[in-house]
Amino acid sequence: MAIRLPGPAKQSLRRSFSTANKASSKYLDVPKGFLAVYVGETEKKRFVVPVSYLNQPSFQDLLSKAEEEFGFDHPMGGLTIPCAEETFLHVTSSLSRF
Repeated sequence: MAIRLPGPAKQSLRRSFSTANKASSKYLDVPKGFLAVYVGETEKKRFVVPVSYLNQPSFQDLLSKAEEEFGFDHPMGGLTIPCAEETFLHVTSSLSRF
């Protein structure tokens, strides 16, 4: 089942794919003003989101879940959010409307 995002959501939320060959360029994938997060309960997928989301209460709820589960030791080396991808997409698509 595909999830269609409105135009602004496509611009502000980017899913990035990194391969072993691109491991050294991972940091170049994240433009200024954005951060990479890993989302998923079992299989983690990497997303790049605007840092402005950090101020939004609904995104902060996701961050609280991450803090409860991982503390400050994230297994992926980056910010890991332990929720279903669909939940993450729902929250971020509602944020991109602002």
